[in-house]
Amino acid sequence: MIRYALHCDRNHAFESWFQSSSAYDSQVKRKLVTCPICGSAKVDKAIMAPRIVGKKGRGRATPPPEPATTTPEAAPSGPTSLMMAQEKELRAKLKELRDHIVKNADNVGERFANEARAMHYGDKEHRPIYGEASPDEAKSLIDEGIEVSPLPTLPEDRN
Repeated sequence: MIRYALHCDRNHAFESWFQSSSAYDSQVKRKLVTCPICGSAKVDKAIMAPRIVGKKGRGRATPPPEPATTTPEAAPSGPTSLMMAQEKELRAKLKELRDHIVKNADNVGERFANEARAMHYGDKEHRPIYGEASPDEAKSLIDEGIEVSPLPTLPEDRN
């Protein structure tokens, strides 16, 4: 993973994580990277100072400076509250998706992998299901060409 300091054409500064530099390039090209403050897709990397530790100073590196934030006039509620609002909206949508699946699909519990296989190979009629599968079972299903996807789990679901 790599963290980039970014800025948009309106000079809003923010940062984001990417799997690799090529992942960043691909996402920018497809206009998937947008400014969280104004929504602009015209985004560039900001100059970043790498963290370099010499032999004598090992373990005592100073962290790189954080990217500049916007002025209060540009973002009255600040980037943090905007991100909090976006996170709340995302959580609400994930909860809505989960509730829809739970309402409209059969919970087959620990039989999920067997039920999914039976439907895939035509032994049972197709219907929407959800249930439990270990990571190994899920990988085996995917390797067999059976489409599976985890249900979104939110922190409040774990309590």
